[in-house]
Amino acid sequence: MIDSKLFELMACPRCKGDIHEKGMFVLCRRCELAFPVLDQSIPDMIIDEAWPLQKAEKNDFKHDLKIE
Repeated sequence: MIDSKLFELMACPRCKGDIHEKGMFVLCRRCELAFPVLDQSIPDMIIDEAWPLQKAEKNDFKHDLKIE
């Protein structure tokens, strides 16, 4: 889970719109992107590393990504 104070400051890096957490992702419904949250607290908000929203839904909003 992302720290609530940090989450309040965050926005989608593509459209600057609202985001929300679901499972192991931060979602932007407008862009239909799912940004993985790594090690349970670090959001990977790099647009090129985001998953399409449908892929995240298909994986039940879970992933096995880790920080290396």
